[in-house]
Amino acid sequence: MRPSVINSCQGIFLFRPRCCFCEAWKAVYGVCQPVLESAPIGAVTMLFPQLPEDVLYQILAYLDLRSLCRVSQVCRSLRRIVNRDVVWKKIAKGFLNTGITWNGMDIYHHIPLKERVKVAQNWSNGVCKRAIPLKWKTKLLPWLQLDVDVLYLCQAAQIGAYHLHRDSRRLQRNPFEIYSGHEGDVCRFVLTDSHVISGGSDGRILVHSRRSDVSWGLSGHSQEVNCLDSKDGLIISGSRDRTARIWTLTSSSPRATIAMFDRVWSVAISPTLSSFVTGTACCENFSPLRIWDVERSACVCILGSEFRRGAGVLDILFESPFQLLTCGYDTFIRLWDLRLSPQKCVSEWEEPHDSALYCIQTDRNHMIASGSSYYGVVRLWDKRRTQCLQFFQLSSDNVSSPVYCLRLSSSHLYAALATSLHSLDFRQNPTGIR
Repeated sequence: MRPSVINSCQGIFLFRPRCCFCEAWKAVYGVCQPVLESAPIGAVTMLFPQLPEDVLYQILAYLDLRSLCRVSQVCRSLRRIVNRDVVWKKIAKGFLNTGITWNGMDIYHHIPLKERVKVAQNWSNGVCKRAIPLKWKTKLLPWLQLDVDVLYLCQAAQIGAYHLHRDSRRLQRNPFEIYSGHEGDVCRFVLTDSHVISGGSDGRILVHSRRSDVSWGLSGHSQEVNCLDSKDGLIISGSRDRTARIWTLTSSSPRATIAMFDRVWSVAISPTLSSFVTGTACCENFSPLRIWDVERSACVCILGSEFRRGAGVLDILFESPFQLLTCGYDTFIRLWDLRLSPQKCVSEWEEPHDSALYCIQTDRNHMIASGSSYYGVVRLWDKRRTQCLQFFQLSSDNVSSPVYCLRLSSSHLYAALATSLHSLDFRQNPTGIR
């Protein structure tokens, strides 16, 4: 079963499996065959794993998932080479939720890429283990944030921080930190590297330090703060009082107030920090999606022209400086490209059961996860397809609840419903990779 390499000093190598039934060697041989046929005979030989690593990576880059798995079973030396992230990056970019983004950035670089490709098959096939880590009796409007091994969950007027076990990912039942101070329920909150920033039904914004017990409030809205976003010291908030406000971490009053003439349900700051997007209730005669310049507090673009009345936008997510996803009451997920015409989205996916979509999350590549307004329905979508890829009903038929918030990790999906927190664990044993 030993391969031979001929004339390696000229970069021409010959790979000939001595066992014609060895599928692993045949996989590589099929890629190299055009070069092998023209190789001279009778030169110095060397083992295939002894080739320079950059040459091996070039060969392995041509193999598909099945062939790579076969090659890794040939010997320990090849298994060690095949297990490296550089070999799997091309394959991983075509799978769902592997952590490889549209521009090649690796989000989960601390997890071996081969392991992520294993789990990615389960995301595509809907293979997961369901659990309900937390339950509560009173119906709430919970919100989630996920920061590596810590899950943040708001319940009524408090935000709890829960540890996730590093290996099992099991949620610790009691929070190790609680952030409070609102006189009403917490409607939304966001995380930064140093702060937890929340907006409440009391119209206030609270800024909590994650490194100390210091917190302070920002007052300006006259009604509940439905949404907010924060990046690099900039805070944008939207309220039922029909205004959006621009703040900084160091200011006690808003830097600017923008009259929206409609209730504001969602906001998102662009990665460039130069603009932000607002989504309103669409109860007036103008588009619910508008882009605003941060410095001038002026509308610079209106997205879409065919929203029907009441088609409010409930969630907005930037995937890149020029692409964003939206969803809301009109049952559609829409992908907008700001480099193209703002009048029409570039892609859209419709919820098949005509339910409002409360929230969306994305792997920043091919996958979208959406939460519906009835029966705790979570759907997984592949942007390359028009139909829903997978469907999960988290609440029972006799107890209907919207999915208020979703969060993703490389192996788990967390969903917040009215009376419970659900988790889907996709780290089951796939059949394609060993």
